[in-house]
Amino acid sequence: MTSTPHAPVVAGLLLAAGGGRRLGGRPKALLEHRGGLLADHAVRSLREGGCGPLHVVLGAAAGEVRARAALDGCAVTVNEEWTEGMGSSLRAGLGALADTGADAALVLLVDQPGIDARAVARVRAACRDRTSLVAASYAGERGHPVLFGADLWADIVAGAVGDQGARAYLRAHRDAITLVECADVAQAYDIDTPEDLTHLE
Repeated sequence: MTSTPHAPVVAGLLLAAGGGRRLGGRPKALLEHRGGLLADHAVRSLREGGCGPLHVVLGAAAGEVRARAALDGCAVTVNEEWTEGMGSSLRAGLGALADTGADAALVLLVDQPGIDARAVARVRAACRDRTSLVAASYAGERGHPVLFGADLWADIVAGAVGDQGARAYLRAHRDAITLVECADVAQAYDIDTPEDLTHLE
């Protein structure tokens, strides 16, 4: 059943499990940015962008992230298999959302602090029902955040392996994706290497 007579309930799903291997083992969720942590910034972007309920997937240093990050009002899932890559975190996150009644999940990555509530709100607004497939775009190039209608989750989980996340699914269904241009309000850089730390304030 795909109809949603009400406005779609769009859950915010933050993937924040990475260990920062290329950053010398510094978990990305704990990197500091604008007086807080990257995890704080991402949760705020989801909340202020209109998502709810909010779910966070942790992995590396999960205990420290829980102790230090502002995760009030968020459901937390610890991905014990985080070393397998982003795919395992996406599986864990969508699995945790399965019984929440959410019509869609808007997925945000913790290591993209150039994406804030404005981009989240735009992508969320493009959700129509449980079959929606929406992604932010930057000068026409698909990026994050990405929104998956609940009817798609099982297929996405089945293909979420390694560090690919939903990349293979998105490639296979590119003609079904609604792209929402966000280059005027967000920047889609990642914090992956020591050189990338210059983006943090």
